Amino acid sequence: MHHIQFQKSAIDPSGAISNGWNLIKPNYAMYLGIVLLTWVLIACIPCLNVLLLGPISGGVYYVLLRDMRGEPVNFGMMFKGFEKFGTLLAIGVLQSLPGIIWQIVDTTANVSTRIWSSSGSSSQTSEAEVLLIGGLAAVYVVFAIVFAVLSIVWAISFAFAIPLAAEHDIGPIEALKLSARAGWSNVGGIIVTAILLMLIAIVGFLALCIGIFFVLPLFFATWAFVYRQVFPSNEPMFPSGPPPPTAYGGSYGREM
Repeated sequence: MHHIQFQKSAIDPSGAISNGWNLIKPNYAMYLGIVLLTWVLIACIPCLNVLLLGPISGGVYYVLLRDMRGEPVNFGMMFKGFEKFGTLLAIGVLQSLPGIIWQIVDTTANVSTRIWSSSGSSSQTSEAEVLLIGGLAAVYVVFAIVFAVLSIVWAISFAFAIPLAAEHDIGPIEALKLSARAGWSNVGGIIVTAILLMLIAIVGFLALCIGIFFVLPLFFATWAFVYRQVFPSNEPMFPSGPPPPTAYGGSYGREM
């Protein structure tokens, strides 16, 4: 039985973003390359991307957490997640379930609409058909709203599952349970961090759209520090000695 402790209400969003940037800045080109390859593998390969999400993301967190400890890092370490392929694969697939379900529902709705349109006669649509279409549209909107809320709940519950599995020798169920407990004990900080990163993403899109790719490394680095704020390491983060209480950008370790 593993005894991995987490901190409650420990997230400092601005501190995590600032520390994340300071971490990747000296090796920005390497991190940009790592994250761009991650994006290609996860976002651009249909079907296979679901299987790669966990191992690839786990490898990215492995590099970031290692760098945070002051240990040497290199580009090839991004594939370290494949050493825990089964665990990270399971977490990645479970984490992707809302997206998979939405794709199935959305595709089914689009196909049904096209079949309905192509099979309809050239005459005017009857009142009953109009009511049916309107009813289906209303159901679709309600489903989309409910699904969006459930997806947020799902995302908060999975917030730390991949980095937990990447750092510790635990199974997917244990990682998910621990992640859910820690996530909901830090829900405010998670939401604020997500909003700040979304604003940064918007700025990236405004920079000729391609700017978003240049801030992607910051997203991973920020989340690595958020994870470390919630799950403090017992190991020194810097080879010269233990870090000060504010090193992670969080509030734990300070005098009350």
